[in-house]
Amino acid sequence: MAPAQRCPLCRQTFFCGRGHVYSRKHQRQLKEALERLLPQVEAARKAIRAAQVERYVPEHERCCWCLCCGCEVREHLSHGNLTVLYGGLLEHLASPEHKKATNKFWWENKAEVQMKEKFLVTPQDYVRLCGSSVSFFKLLQISKKFFK
Repeated sequence: MAPAQRCPLCRQTFFCGRGHVYSRKHQRQLKEALERLLPQVEAARKAIRAAQVERYVPEHERCCWCLCCGCEVREHLSHGNLTVLYGGLLEHLASPEHKKATNKFWWENKAEVQMKEKFLVTPQDYVRLCGSSVSFFKLLQISKKFFK
């Protein structure tokens, strides 16, 4: 008999070896979990094109759960009294650790291969966000000095 394994998506213990990941219940749970995370990832991807920098407010400390890595990730990046919206999530999505964990997650859960690219951000895209947010930070600092 196969040793007992626990599926974090279905929240159940199973004894059928790797057969569980092919079950309808597991595939349905996987699809629902990925669909819950997808809107946050898509919003973060939109932020790559035009970085949004806002004044820091306590709600910018919000975290989201990375299903692939199994860890909490800060959604926004804050520096002083300024916050880059979705900067923390994009930093995580561009990390090599996330890419490795995503590959492992997709392999273990037999998720749709076409969806995997939606949950990864290239380091070049993250650098583009950093470049636009840094220039935005500089503009804000100059405008603060000018309008004092």
